Amino acid sequence: MANLFWKSQKTTRALLDKPFKTEEEFEKTVFATAELLEDIFLLKRQVRGGNKSGIPDIIGVDREGAVCIIEMKNTQVDARIIPQVMQYAVWAETNPDSILSLWLQSEDTPAPDWDDLQVRILIIAPSIHRSTLAVMKRIAYPVDLIEVTRWVEGRNEFLLVNKLEPEAAGPRPRPVSGARTYDEAFYKTERNSQSVDEFLRYCHQVEALALKQGWNLEMKFNRHYCTFKAGVAQVFGISWWGTKSFGFFARLSKAEAAKLRPKPDDHKDRWADYKIEPGKTKVSDLLPVFRYAYEKLAGKGNT
Repeated sequence: MANLFWKSQKTTRALLDKPFKTEEEFEKTVFATAELLEDIFLLKRQVRGGNKSGIPDIIGVDREGAVCIIEMKNTQVDARIIPQVMQYAVWAETNPDSILSLWLQSEDTPAPDWDDLQVRILIIAPSIHRSTLAVMKRIAYPVDLIEVTRWVEGRNEFLLVNKLEPEAAGPRPRPVSGARTYDEAFYKTERNSQSVDEFLRYCHQVEALALKQGWNLEMKFNRHYCTFKAGVAQVFGISWWGTKSFGFFARLSKAEAAKLRPKPDDHKDRWADYKIEPGKTKVSDLLPVFRYAYEKLAGKGNT
């Protein structure tokens, strides 16, 4: 049995494990905590229609435009769940019209690449047997295995999130579309060459700013954006808006973004967007925005 302790400067408190009573409570708790879902925008919960099998309960789209199949279980799961989620992935690939219909009903959601539909699987449960990792490495879809448990101390609730990672031993099979490295060469196959140079320059300037501030963040390049992550959660970054244009983004609510300078040019769901004018926009101008997003996630509080 695991024990979680909350140590402050003066006291050490033992937190109590508080399992979720039902799968519905588990789902509501996770979806009410946006940070747990990283970059995913939900299209629909309980997608299943009638008695049809092979249709997922929850579908989302991530910032990369990949269709996300989200399977949640309020019990320990093992490798036996893989055939079930594989059915869901096949359904998503073979029913793009159904995905399009859901996407058209949503607001402020990235558009999937309908000509090259990518599917990503997320399995979320309080406990996932480690045997699932070995099976995960042998399937052709990207899979996220995420354990979420709840702990309480008085009226405070704490969610412990553990993203399982496969060991580095042995190569992993390539995804359906082939493994991709998102670097300068790749970006220049899809974007304006000069704009790519500016995009990367801004990415590295943000990286230098984060290091100077002492923020513990990981920089990661994706097809449509560069993100700075704290653990599994994305905090801020730079995303492509077109073949030439791009801008900053930060994890802020609309109300939070309105309190800060500069003001965002757009806001989608829980993300504030700021246009970059190469040669004019300075990374330092966004320091208040980046600091707020980082400190909010780090639990340092904001005033």
